[in-house]
Amino acid sequence: MTVADLDRTIYIRSEPLKAFDAILRQLAHYPYHVGQIVYLGKCLAGPDWQSLSIPKGASAQYLQKVQAEQQQKAATDPNSSPTEK
Repeated sequence: MTVADLDRTIYIRSEPLKAFDAILRQLAHYPYHVGQIVYLGKCLAGPDWQSLSIPKGASAQYLQKVQAEQQQKAATDPNSSPTEK
């Protein structure tokens, strides 16, 4: 595919789209399916489900952990920038 191809009109389900717009449409579509898969996993795991992100109510604890790790790295890494310390 070339840059010029991005401006070509293609059809998805009889809908005319520029190739660039079709790519964006597809990229926006993938997260929808990821959400479906995660939801199914959550339903199947039930109470054994572990959050894929920071669990609800644990943001402050997570932030403290990350800040402590950054401070430790800055204290032991001679190549760290002054803004990291």
